[in-house]
Amino acid sequence: MNDHGIGVQAFHQRELDAGRFLLQRCGGCGRHVYYPRESCPHCGGAELEWKAPGGLGTVHAVTTVRRKPADGGDLNVSLVELDEGVRLMSRIENLAPEAVRIGQRVRARVLVKDGRGLVLFDAVEGATR
Repeated sequence: MNDHGIGVQAFHQRELDAGRFLLQRCGGCGRHVYYPRESCPHCGGAELEWKAPGGLGTVHAVTTVRRKPADGGDLNVSLVELDEGVRLMSRIENLAPEAVRIGQRVRARVLVKDGRGLVLFDAVEGATR
């Protein structure tokens, strides 16, 4: 539990559901933490604060998941490293799956669909969709 009266992961999802993407930052070592934790994985400290990230990042790895057109067609699954130093899996939405490249700069946004928030990314340059 945290000072919001719910667990950190429930708090994180509640914020996403409201359209807000937050990271934790450790008051002890100053490093950012993602996925939400009760204590810092870097130093073990419990002084984790919620902060809005700048939102910019770089594609660290990418793969294309092949799907039938009737199932929505191909999509990319990307590992994005935010400028804050944390990595998360997501999708790059404004490019065709085969156009997403390692090293590409992207910006985070929250998509709320059916009341559930999800972090997605858009390429900063070279958008084709």
